[in-house]
Amino acid sequence: MSNKLWTTLSIICAFVGLALWLPNIIFQYGYSFWALTFLVNPIGALFGLIGKSKVGIVLNLFMTFSFFIFTFLGYFFFSW
Repeated sequence: MSNKLWTTLSIICAFVGLALWLPNIIFQYGYSFWALTFLVNPIGALFGLIGKSKVGIVLNLFMTFSFFIFTFLGYFFFSW
């Protein structure tokens, strides 16, 4: 299969990971859909690696670790 297909699948996984966070951000309630980012986005990073897409790899790795990033930022800015 072509690299373009793997890159497209990788970008789709990144957008799915972003969509999994949207209910929490929009409704300000702790839905657990975000936990699926630990499943979807590593697969997207693998697709990006196969497709040799740096953007796909970086976006999916960012979304994979987004829980830890948001937790750190939340405690850093709102723990006063």
